[in-house]
Amino acid sequence: MAIEALGYVGLRTAELADWAAYGTKFLGLQLAEQAATELVFRMDDRRQRLVVAADAADGTAFFGWEVADAAALDATAGRLEAAGVTVMHGDGALASRRHVAGLIWLEDPLGNRVELFHGAEPADSPFRPGRCISGFRTGPLGMGHAVLTVPRLDAVLPFYRDLLGFRLSDWMERPFRAAFLHVNPRHHSLALIETGKAGFHHLMMELFNLDDVGQGYDLALNEPGRIATTLGRHSNDYMLSFYTRAPGGRVMFEYGWGGRVIDPGAWQPQELRFGGSLWGHDRQWLSPERQAEARAMCIAAAAEGERAPVQVLEGNFRLMPGECPWWDSALRRAAE
Repeated sequence: MAIEALGYVGLRTAELADWAAYGTKFLGLQLAEQAATELVFRMDDRRQRLVVAADAADGTAFFGWEVADAAALDATAGRLEAAGVTVMHGDGALASRRHVAGLIWLEDPLGNRVELFHGAEPADSPFRPGRCISGFRTGPLGMGHAVLTVPRLDAVLPFYRDLLGFRLSDWMERPFRAAFLHVNPRHHSLALIETGKAGFHHLMMELFNLDDVGQGYDLALNEPGRIATTLGRHSNDYMLSFYTRAPGGRVMFEYGWGGRVIDPGAWQPQELRFGGSLWGHDRQWLSPERQAEARAMCIAAAAEGERAPVQVLEGNFRLMPGECPWWDSALRRAAE
């Protein structure tokens, strides 16, 4: 698989003046560069992860997907061109603006600009979060995941799966059609949601500590209209998260903790029987009918005893002693 991770994302906004505070004081990003028409944010040891530029309307500008090296980039460009895809080769000026060694770019079937790059430039100073957080889970897993809305899933999925080499993690048919795709052990780095319209749904950022998410939820509750999807837990990547509206209201960020990792070589995709969430995640962007269907699916999951293990990092938890004979016996039976 040539693509290894989601490396950077570019957004457009009509509310640039509000973005500096949102990016730092809410998301906890570091404002690395600030100009009259553009803000550049860090979230780890990379020079940049998120670029937000002033524009007449909110939306996406580009998605940067990372490959291993120059040879992998050249091989990918050749394979795409042989398949009839128009590939543009970025010059030195563009590579310098992206802080990478080299890149190419192309458009997906919906016109989204997809950049493939190698050689991301490291920062020359430690990451300094914009508010008191533990930090973001990035590294080989990339900066998180991106979710696009598509008119028809079947018209876009082959581009990412068959041409770019993304692999299917799982899919669902209700309460809406969606496909989740991986490029590394992160359960999914890209998802496509069939809504009848082309657009950008959300960008997920994963925190190291559960309390970072809870405190972020408190901050969002203080701002009317900021929360787009309530606190909940996903059924496929097990992420505990909520979604917030960025300035302008058309772009959402998922703020999460405890994401699942998979073995890409052995993974078998499956349909999500209970939709996208085990509980919570009241999706205010859905129609009332779809919201009711999603809620009913969560209730059905609870009735059938759907549970998932909590995903934690070493040193991020303490085991509690068992206090209930029934629970202790249930654990013993499960172990046997």
